[in-house]
Amino acid sequence: MANKFYITTAIDYVNAKPHIGHAYEKILTDVLARWNRFSGKDTFFLTGTDENAQKNAQVAKEKNIPTEKFVEDNSKHFEELCKTLNLSNDDFIKTTQERHVKVAQEIFQKIYDSGDIYKKSYAGNYCVGCEAFLTERDLVEGKCPEHNKKPELIEEENYFFKLSKYEDKILKLCSSDNFIVPAGFRKEIVNRIKSDGLKDISVSRPGLEWGIDTPIDKGHKIYVWIDALSNYISALGYPNGAKYKKYWPAEIHVVGKGINWFHSVIWPAILMSAKIPLPKQILVHGYVTFNGKKISKSLGNAIDPNDVVPKYGVDQFRYTMIKEVPFNQDGDFSENSLKDRTNNELANDLGNLLSRTLSLCEKYFDGKLTKQKDDDLFKRLNLEKIEKHISNYELHLALDEIWSFIRSANKYVNDNEPWKNEENREVVLYNLLESLRISSLLLSSFMPETSEKINAQLGIKLGNIKDVKFGIIDKYIVKKGDILFNKIE
Repeated sequence: MANKFYITTAIDYVNAKPHIGHAYEKILTDVLARWNRFSGKDTFFLTGTDENAQKNAQVAKEKNIPTEKFVEDNSKHFEELCKTLNLSNDDFIKTTQERHVKVAQEIFQKIYDSGDIYKKSYAGNYCVGCEAFLTERDLVEGKCPEHNKKPELIEEENYFFKLSKYEDKILKLCSSDNFIVPAGFRKEIVNRIKSDGLKDISVSRPGLEWGIDTPIDKGHKIYVWIDALSNYISALGYPNGAKYKKYWPAEIHVVGKGINWFHSVIWPAILMSAKIPLPKQILVHGYVTFNGKKISKSLGNAIDPNDVVPKYGVDQFRYTMIKEVPFNQDGDFSENSLKDRTNNELANDLGNLLSRTLSLCEKYFDGKLTKQKDDDLFKRLNLEKIEKHISNYELHLALDEIWSFIRSANKYVNDNEPWKNEENREVVLYNLLESLRISSLLLSSFMPETSEKINAQLGIKLGNIKDVKFGIIDKYIVKKGDILFNKIE
């Protein structure tokens, strides 16, 4: 199906509450999902929680809470986050759900049946935070750089996956221009494969109480990354579900740079072994930082978006996150930047444009305006440039371009002074109403609640990308409502 679009976030560990790094990935993914729906594509957006990780069981034990209850309670915070952020996700997968367990076991069985799983004893440095064995090369001063902790030395008999068998195919895949985006993260993976090669990996852990049993040995649990990565197809009802047949392969897996290797190397190799089609693209983003440091639960500087968003507003938060964190870089979050952007870009530029335009419409025309001529305001809109930025995942630049048009509309009203010039007043105000309608369309993927508020005051319904053109409203009946954005002191 050329017209379908399947996009996923990574699924989140539930060993603690969400932080704004989780929120950023979900907002980024939601904007892309909404834009593709807006552009007419049959879109499916998946997010969810990784509930079988050893770290979940470890924290539950520390808190003296049954693992099942701990996982269930914490997963609710991530479901709440989806609502808090006004996400448009079509499904929320939990890896403890029976629909997922069956698929994870089926994939493990397929890999085993293909001759790619064998048993051997192994000793290595295991990071519970990464849920992975780390090599000396991975460590910084003897610690995992992701979690700033020394890994545990573990020696045990495990089942191994012949990852090395797929080295040539994986290198070719990862070297292609569009599989891993952006190029910097692609080069990291390619260079690592070329320098270290691919080593076989452990795909089971013995003696664990929590997790999914391997279908070939009940004494072993499936390695959490095989289990977790399977969510992308278990949620679609692999292998015979209608959604799987309709939406797989995924157009985009959106992931943080810390788990690029698992998605760009291990996941494709698993799929190759199981003879399942590969996803089309791995979109890798940087970290949200706080005072220049990575925000994470393990480092103890996490900020819960479920606390921040109600304080400032969901669209204010969504807008700030997209502007502050270009997807291919790390970006620093602060409440000061959220306040500044709310007061200046949102309240002054967009909020004031709506408020004064509708005030003038009500004052001079009782809120009723009929279609007028195009007054060349729309020559200042570059839709092609906005679409190009979004297709390149430069969402912050797409917002810059939309804001350029909003500022042009503000300049247009100042230049034409409809409160003074009676002769051209209705033409100017109709053009301003059209600029607001079109701005709300273009912003609907980024700031859906704001678009709804604008449309309610304009007395119209939200359309799609085909409606981004002048003059499709024959008559406006507008009614000024509450201001869009309250300024933050």
